[in-house]
Amino acid sequence: MSQHYELGKKGEQLAVDYLAKKNYEIVERNYRFDKAEVDIIALKGEILAIVEVKTRSTLDFGNPQDFVKPKQIKNLVKAVDEYVTENNLDVEVRFDIIAIVKEEKEFKIEHLENAFYHF
Repeated sequence: MSQHYELGKKGEQLAVDYLAKKNYEIVERNYRFDKAEVDIIALKGEILAIVEVKTRSTLDFGNPQDFVKPKQIKNLVKAVDEYVTENNLDVEVRFDIIAIVKEEKEFKIEHLENAFYHF
């Protein structure tokens, strides 16, 4: 297992814990459809939050939220449309990013709501 993979898994768990504390109900983890994989799908009231978790060990490479590419967004949107249809949900969909930066022994968590808009 690469360190990067381990860090990613740890980041995802931190994101799940963080959302749970904020009263989100985690409905799916690593939901796959076609070419997309959604890290976390969480429900809060009428809002279905599609959460992409980005974990970095330093900020040297720019902000974690800069790592979501337009093509990835398109695939995510497709996956989420499928998910909502399949589960017959009547929700408002929101795309979030949880950026986690490891600084020495600490993890800094930043939750960006409406991180990107789908067209």
